[in-house]
Formats: sequence, structure tokens, C-alpha cells
Amino acid sequence: GRQRCRISDQETNGKNSTATSNDFSDPVYKEIALTNGYINRMTSDELRSKLAEFKLETRGVKDVLKKRLKNYYKKQKLMQKEPINGDSYYDYICVVDFEATCEEGNPPEFIHEIIEFPIVLLNTRTLEIEDTFQQYVKPEINPELSDFCINLTGITQDIVDKADTFPQVLQNVVEWMRQRELGTKYSYSILTDG
Repeated sequence: GRQRCRISDQETNGKNSTATSNDFSDPVYKEIALTNGYINRMTSDELRSKLAEFKLETRGVKDVLKKRLKNYYKKQKLMQKEPINGDSYYDYICVVDFEATCEEGNPPEFIHEIIEFPIVLLNTRTLEIEDTFQQYVKPEINPELSDFCINLTGITQDIVDKADTFPQVLQNVVEWMRQRELGTKYSYSILTDG
């Protein structure tokens, strides 16, 4: 079913923003800060429950879960700040939150590869999630995941070993978008994290 992207007043102490300024004095940024504080106090189980409620990935260590939920709320609050008048420039936003190979300490010579390609299709007029795409990707440069990467992302070696390589997954993404008439009948933008 469709999930309405809403943040309850209880979670943000009843604060609500109707300002239209784009600078950081806008009350929406205070709302985001209050929400971040609320998220910081959540347990891992509470984080997973809230992520599942919004049909977001629930795997990963607590810091990853917090970041994922904070980014989700920030995007929602900033979108709510803009008036919904049916004249949005884009019909849809494809929200992408890649997971990639990684090493502890993030050595500069390490080449990162995408190992998960998830997309949430957000209708800009209704703010409803209309569809999702998710596929794992088999890394080729560094095919063995580090223990650090497995613990951080929750993605196991077995999962990526069974996955398609990036060119095939990208082709699947393009086909998924084509089937939804993105770029032909409907305009869209891609929003990524990081």
C-alpha cells in the first residue's frame, strides 16, 4: 500500500513551520534539530520500527540507522516546507540511498563500489511513496566485503555473491523507470544521500 510521509507532532514537540525563507533561521531547521535529538535518544529497536514504518531499510548498526532516519525526516520536513499547489516542477522524486563497499578508517586509496541500489519513488503532489526498487550489486574490484562493511551495512558476503554486477543492475533500474514512464509521461528528479 501507499505510505503517507508524515512526521507526528508528538515526535517534534508539536512544532510546526509555515515560513518560506530558505536560510537557516527558518523554523523548519529547528524542527529538524528537535527531530534529530529525538532520534538520538531512540533505541536500535525503536529505530528499526520507525524505519520499517516508512518502508526504509532496517539493517545496519545503530549509527547507520540513525543517519538513515534523520535523512528521511530532513527530506520530509524540507518538502513539507514548500507549499503543495499542484505546480511542482517534477512529478516524482527518485530517492536513492546507495550502500557501498567500505573499509574501516576509509583509506583514500580504497575504491568504493555500490553494493545496494535502492530507490523510493515519491509522488511530489501527494507526498506518497508509490513504489520502490531494490537490488544488491556484486562488487568486482573488491569482491570480498570487509567485516567492517558487513557490520556497517548489514549486507553479507552471501547476498552480494548471488547478486548481479553493476551494469546489469543499472539496466534493471532503467527498465523499472521506463515501466513507470519516468522521463516520458512523468517528469522526475533523482535525490541521493551523500
